[in-house]
Amino acid sequence: MPRPFAPTHRLLAAFSLAHAGAVIGYLPFLSLLLPLKIDRLAGEARIGWLTVAIVLGAATASGANILFGWLSDRSFARGGGRRRWIAGGLVAVAISYGAIALADRPVTLIGAVLAFQIAVNAVLAPMMAIMADEIPDDQRGLAGGLLAIGPPAAGAVSALLVTDAGRSEAARLALIAGLTIAAVLPLLVVRRPLVAVAPPSPATAPSHRLWVASLARLLVQLAGGALSLYLLYYFQSIAGSVPPATLAARVGTLLTISYILPLPIAVVAGRLSDQAARRTPFLVGAAVVATLGLLAMATVAHPVAGAIGFVTYSVAAAVFLALHQAFAVRLLPDPRHRGRDLGLINLSNTVPSLLGPLLTWALATPGDFTLLLLVLAALTLAGGVLILPLRRMRAPHGGAR
Repeated sequence: MPRPFAPTHRLLAAFSLAHAGAVIGYLPFLSLLLPLKIDRLAGEARIGWLTVAIVLGAATASGANILFGWLSDRSFARGGGRRRWIAGGLVAVAISYGAIALADRPVTLIGAVLAFQIAVNAVLAPMMAIMADEIPDDQRGLAGGLLAIGPPAAGAVSALLVTDAGRSEAARLALIAGLTIAAVLPLLVVRRPLVAVAPPSPATAPSHRLWVASLARLLVQLAGGALSLYLLYYFQSIAGSVPPATLAARVGTLLTISYILPLPIAVVAGRLSDQAARRTPFLVGAAVVATLGLLAMATVAHPVAGAIGFVTYSVAAAVFLALHQAFAVRLLPDPRHRGRDLGLINLSNTVPSLLGPLLTWALATPGDFTLLLLVLAALTLAGGVLILPLRRMRAPHGGAR
């Protein structure tokens, strides 16, 4: 007997919980446990090995997201759905964590990290396509806002891992894997009827809108790709004689705030965009506010002003990214290839982690981040401007808004 369909609010809850679980699956590991393990295995060569892990991992994640999006499209077209890929990805994540725990050399650890990136994107790619398949358009803004739950949830797990210093590496990895699986499982059983869409038409479904929207997302995220790695160095350049340990603690607190504060704002903005049936003004406004935050960091050389500017950027960028997901779904040119096309959009999430450090290396010095921040502000504003023409274009299945 077929399972009854759940109310939309249950799917929204399961979807947001599953996404938070996926973020818990990768963020504490990549930001905390991986650097610690590389430091233990590689010693003085840790920076080089960590760079290799980040670069190869980002490239692998990009390809895996597109691949599993496409594979889930094929399953979906045959009536099998996308959830089987999520279930398989969860099993693969658990296995890859076991391989990471057993790795005893940098090269074997890198191999396990690449396997992990493949596994976690086997979960993420079909999951994001479910948003397009089953969540109605008038609730996708709220769904996008709820995606902001992931970073603070992952931050809380990271704090737990740091607090319990006596926990072994294997136990930490097992905890992350268990939390990820527990959070994603409800989405495997909660589902809704498919959202009705018009058949694709070559005359009204050009893909260039999707690329423009993806470029806008990439430009807004470039500042995050740069600042997430070098934020401590930025504050060292303007903080004067503050002791390094004190400054590091303050930056850690600032990062925690920047994870938590966007959540209620993104949810409210997403719901308001649903009610207004227009997302473009919210996207452009968020990009402008993010630009102002970066300009404050660039022009006022005081730690308090820098902190306010960074939090302003972080909140506005989080709102932009949350609403952009709902906006981009309406630009998908063909419902038969949602998973693949969302995987292509995902490149705008991974490429900034590669370009951001390169921009920092080229434009910043240990004592001066002004030029870098001005360039990042201009690029962020350009990302908002790129959204404007999409408002005037007729998007497939109803248009961009």
